[in-house]
Amino acid sequence: MATGTPKLLVNRYGVFTSLFLLINLELLHCQQFIVPFQAPADCGTEDFFDISSLSCVRCGLNQRRSTTGLSCVCQIGYKILSTKGASFSCEQCPTDKPAVTKDGFECIRCLGSLSDEGTCQCPAGNILVERDVQGNLLDEARCDMCNGSNPSLSVPNSRGDRCERCQASFINSSLSCVCGPTNILAGGLCFPPNSLPTNVNPNVKFAQLALPVQSAWFVKNLYSSSAACLVHTNLTACQALGNMCVMNMHSFSSVSNDACGLFNFIFRSTAALGSTQGISYWRMNLPWLYYGDQPGLASRVLQTDPLPIGFHFRGEKKNTDIKLVAAVYNVRGEFLRWEKIGGGNLQLCPDTATRWQAAFSFGTAYQERCDLSVAELLRAYPEPLFYDVFVDLGGGENTKLLPLPTLVTNQQYNEGFINQESMKNWYLSRRMFLVDTLSGREKSLSSLPKVIRVASSIKIRFQLVPRTQEGQVFPPLMTVSYRDVPITDISTQIMSTSFSVEYEMDQNEARIKTDIALGVMGGVAVLCSLLKTVSWKRRIASPLLDMETVLKFLLFYAGDLANVFFIVTVGSGLYWLIFFKAQQFVSVLLPLPAQEEQFMIYIGCAFALKAIQFLHKLIMQLLVDVFFIDWERPRSKPSRTIQTSGELKPSPVSIWRAYFVANEWNEIQTIRKISPTFQIMAVLFLLEVVGFSNLALRDPWPTLKRSPQAYTPSYSLTLRYGLAATLWLCIGLLQVIYFTVFHEHFVEDKIRQFVDLCSISNISVLLLSHRCFGYYIHGRSVHGHADTNMEEMNANLKREAESLCPQRGLLPNTDTQTFQISITNRLRVLYDRIREPLSRRHGPSRLVDASSTNPSEQSIRAYNTMNRFLGSVIDHAHPDMDYTVKDKLMFERIIGMEFFEPSDKSVFYNDEDHSFSDVLFYGNEATLLIFDTLFFCVVDLGSQSFVLAAVLTYIEQTIFRLIRNAMGRRNLANKTLVDERFLI
Repeated sequence: MATGTPKLLVNRYGVFTSLFLLINLELLHCQQFIVPFQAPADCGTEDFFDISSLSCVRCGLNQRRSTTGLSCVCQIGYKILSTKGASFSCEQCPTDKPAVTKDGFECIRCLGSLSDEGTCQCPAGNILVERDVQGNLLDEARCDMCNGSNPSLSVPNSRGDRCERCQASFINSSLSCVCGPTNILAGGLCFPPNSLPTNVNPNVKFAQLALPVQSAWFVKNLYSSSAACLVHTNLTACQALGNMCVMNMHSFSSVSNDACGLFNFIFRSTAALGSTQGISYWRMNLPWLYYGDQPGLASRVLQTDPLPIGFHFRGEKKNTDIKLVAAVYNVRGEFLRWEKIGGGNLQLCPDTATRWQAAFSFGTAYQERCDLSVAELLRAYPEPLFYDVFVDLGGGENTKLLPLPTLVTNQQYNEGFINQESMKNWYLSRRMFLVDTLSGREKSLSSLPKVIRVASSIKIRFQLVPRTQEGQVFPPLMTVSYRDVPITDISTQIMSTSFSVEYEMDQNEARIKTDIALGVMGGVAVLCSLLKTVSWKRRIASPLLDMETVLKFLLFYAGDLANVFFIVTVGSGLYWLIFFKAQQFVSVLLPLPAQEEQFMIYIGCAFALKAIQFLHKLIMQLLVDVFFIDWERPRSKPSRTIQTSGELKPSPVSIWRAYFVANEWNEIQTIRKISPTFQIMAVLFLLEVVGFSNLALRDPWPTLKRSPQAYTPSYSLTLRYGLAATLWLCIGLLQVIYFTVFHEHFVEDKIRQFVDLCSISNISVLLLSHRCFGYYIHGRSVHGHADTNMEEMNANLKREAESLCPQRGLLPNTDTQTFQISITNRLRVLYDRIREPLSRRHGPSRLVDASSTNPSEQSIRAYNTMNRFLGSVIDHAHPDMDYTVKDKLMFERIIGMEFFEPSDKSVFYNDEDHSFSDVLFYGNEATLLIFDTLFFCVVDLGSQSFVLAAVLTYIEQTIFRLIRNAMGRRNLANKTLVDERFLI
């Protein structure tokens, strides 16, 4: 080492130091410092509050607490003897010099009396002299009178130690420093008589409480400010008078001598002075408080000329900053400063600077609401500050300002709240404040106010110029609502306040276009419903126009009109989503929440009507007539025999094939072209995890991720609906495409598999969705028998694969196995006659014949009869109930109606599209998808929660799937005569 210190010594002390630190390390981490809480009010009369130690400290000998409570002073009759820094000592004055000088360091004899503070006191108009011109202490203090006559015209100053020239109003009124008996002394000024036409009214009316309060501030300052403004053109007095009018809510009444009445009197009296800044509403020497002297000029101010600047969200001309500045005045009318609006100066709610600044980013719908303590308001705002707000138009060194019109909703005109009516009656004004705790002080300015007035709502609104291509807006409007708060218990009283910025555009054009779209598409929906009703009448073979027909038309129309509302609402939501989020210059703005009410009604109508359509289709599916035609016959040479009464009989046809087909049909009743679970999870993942939900926020930024510290605006219901519906439909359509193009061709097609199963099982399926219309699946085996062993079954399939046997179609040399069928009324009557005993058995108990055979035997007999009858019809065994096979015309397929009504022969229409799935969920995917979309969106719009909407949608899907399964199983058992116990 450089000092030559032995290394051993260093190492030894280093070890000791390390051990010491390790031992005391835990103590260092665990040490706590606790101090008692004390406030200046907690200190006694002989204590002062030490701002260094934040505690009460005892004053020294012969000392007492000062008026501020933050230091000590000598007791009365004691002078300061010596000082040492912050400490000093006091000594009592001798009896021949009992008074203390004003500086507190000397004792002196008085010519007159002593004051309460132990100093000499002089009569009015005199000044106290304790030292000579060299600063030497006099033996006895003297009182010198100030010369108040011309030309001296002097009076004592506020400290009483010097003569100075008296105020000009005294000189102008009486040519002396005394306000003559005929003059009026007010606010330290002297006014000639009749300076104002009437006496002033110092009352402040708190209209919400119907409570007038004689304000101590108005009593002290209203007359003097008005007279000084009118007589002496005192600029500060004019501003103070304007402030008092603002504290009175700019209100006009029959009382002409209140603050606003006096202001308007002076405004009219000084018309000869002209205006300032070229603005006729802004009188020279007066503050600008009103836009004109009559209500109704709002539309001219707000909707005539746009701002000379445009707003752009992107590109080289990007401009999203709302620049506001304010001229700030105190209550006495003194100008304080120019202040940039952008922090918390107009926002009472506490927040971060970043979130405050978000209010002044154009296009971001901002709203902040909070509850404030009345005690905190009284502490933070002992006097109101007044703001004249302007829009900064820029211009560099030649910056231009545009006054921001203000609408005070509490303003009264002839005792009516004029600004709470339509715009044509509005009375726009200028100048506002946030909190007024001063005008409600009734007895003195130091007393607790009887009422305070707080800006409970401040809203800045921008309106877009119609058809603008440059992002132009009209001058913004600031709407202020005040709340009168009576003071009862300030420790517990709270009040709500809010600050918001909103953006509006004329929605009449969009509303008209929407109504036109609804009208045109609604007319098309009527035609579609009429075609469906005519088709339904043909399919039930009923020519009569009855109430059932009208009801059916209304049900069809409900579904078609639901589609119309759905298309219009989704299209509108998608339009706003794309054009608002992707626009470069501002050309569209989102509808306000109040403007979205009609849009929400349309969504509600779409959901209600779609629910009716869905329930209608569900009920129709649960009433479908189903029958399985078993073509299997006992073999001529039975492979097995049974012993009955000593005779050999062929073994009966197995019922298990029919049970197997029935179970497969039962399983496919609720299959869909999408996976509902995947649908919900995918939508929820995109919205909540990926962040697509942020696209529905009321700001123009298409960002998926937001900073936690940034302000998050509210959601737009229009965007939220458009986004959720679009995502749900897109994912659903992608699933449909996947299942149709890939899954059904390369993985599994349950509909075609069911048709193949019918062929292998040698069972055909008859489905009657209407009385005389339905579907037929031809499952007659080309091998003659299906009730066979595995070896023969494999051999049959091999022959069919090698085309060594006929094709499966109903007609020779065809593969068509599925048909739409339109049957004759005669065939339907026979079908119902065979089913009649079973209908009575499943009907009310009073219709059941107690003497009838066993129900099971009756079912078996009816099943066999129906099986033979339908089989014989298919085999053309009844000439009077024969049928023809043909293709449907293209137009018939499009409109879903058959032009030919079967009278003599039924018609089987070739159906390669397997449209029998129309009686299943599978064939109604569009209806189900739209219903799920609307259900999800309606729940989300009501709860503002995508998660809750997803959960309830899953529950809804599960419930209806269970209902469809349970009721469909029961209908299948009743119509096919298959025992429900065998339906798994």
